Amino acid sequence: MTKLFLCLHVLAAVVAIGPVTVAASMFPPALRRAHSDPDDHEAFATLRTLHRICRVYAAVGIAVPLFGFATAGSLGVLGSAWLIASIVLTAAAAAVLALLILPAQEGDLTAAGAPGAVARAPGRLAMLTGVFNLLWATVTILMIIRPGSTTGV
Repeated sequence: MTKLFLCLHVLAAVVAIGPVTVAASMFPPALRRAHSDPDDHEAFATLRTLHRICRVYAAVGIAVPLFGFATAGSLGVLGSAWLIASIVLTAAAAAVLALLILPAQEGDLTAAGAPGAVARAPGRLAMLTGVFNLLWATVTILMIIRPGSTTGV
């Protein structure tokens, strides 16, 4: 059962988190393009698509920690320091996405679609996306290295 949980955990991470990191990273440059030409309807459609990818795959991404907890429970490593650090970093990444990135994208979409609206600079959103991606990269490294792990999986 452990191997099944581990496979589902890794597949969920690849399928759910991968698209969010890519789409969130593509959003600020697409926002810059939309700001440079407010009449470019294709740029606005791209922004909507990228935001939708982020929203949908963020919801699907809930499966990653669920399968992660199932895997950790079956391995008996729930109290390991590397796993606790991964849980904290995953929670931080989820908070950055849910509380900062997605609302900022939504606000930018609203501003981009409203005539005469003041557009925000995409630099802050790019920075938040970088923090989100760095958190996930750190979690991935912890999951691969598993300091002190002797589980043999």
